[in-house]
Amino acid sequence: MSSLPHSNLAPFVERASTLPAMPEVANTLIRSFSRDDLSLPEVAGLIGRDQVLAAKVLRLANSPRYAPRHDISSLKDAAATLGLRALRDLTLAACMSSAFPSVIGFDRLSFWRSTLALAAYTQPLARAMGLDEDEAYLGGLVLRTGQILMLMTDPEHAVLAQYQASTIDSAMAVESRLFGCSHPEVTAALAHHWHFPAQLVMAITAACDPLATRPFSRMGAALRLASVITDCRELGVPVIDGLQLMQSALLEHLHLDLEWLDAHLPDHRLATAGVEALVH
Repeated sequence: MSSLPHSNLAPFVERASTLPAMPEVANTLIRSFSRDDLSLPEVAGLIGRDQVLAAKVLRLANSPRYAPRHDISSLKDAAATLGLRALRDLTLAACMSSAFPSVIGFDRLSFWRSTLALAAYTQPLARAMGLDEDEAYLGGLVLRTGQILMLMTDPEHAVLAQYQASTIDSAMAVESRLFGCSHPEVTAALAHHWHFPAQLVMAITAACDPLATRPFSRMGAALRLASVITDCRELGVPVIDGLQLMQSALLEHLHLDLEWLDAHLPDHRLATAGVEALVH
């Protein structure tokens, strides 16, 4: 893969190749981003082919994240209640969270809580930047999964990276020092293995250093900013302050209205609601 050239990635690329293929449900949903004729019954029928996935989707649909006014007992009801975007998003989340084996030292609940938040924050960013919100959500959903591969491949350094990356937007720099690469690059290898759209794979890689990437990837920039916002929310730092402190040059390049963005970000508790249903 041309976007992942250096040898430091080799162990992680090899590890990614050992993971199962992404479920056909997820692949079909990813391919559907460009379809205008996708229907709710079609999505519900697709999910219904996998009973384990269907059960997880129903648990998620009934979680506080979506706060349904009544118990959702069927996929048809979930489709009618949530709408196409929400149903597709939560199904992709269910697929991704089930794609990785159990790993010693991996706090699944904490990881997927932050990942759900990151994915949720990509959507208002995408809206502000004129990007596809569904593709941005998927990018946010997988951006940090490279950390799982790092833990599977080199647990000692992965745990050390987690310990040292205790401040806002510090994980990628710490990982680059310890591994010679950072988690978005590892995630891109995994996304390539799962046959994600090439443009999204390149955007995930670009999240490492959006301003240094040529051509400039607005999606990569959105993913990096969503990651910073997630760190801010988890550490209790005001979002605007954190973004200006850590990514001032990128913000200047994008000319984002930070007041608008801050006002349109979902509440962190809402963004992370439903994580228990996701991981069990």
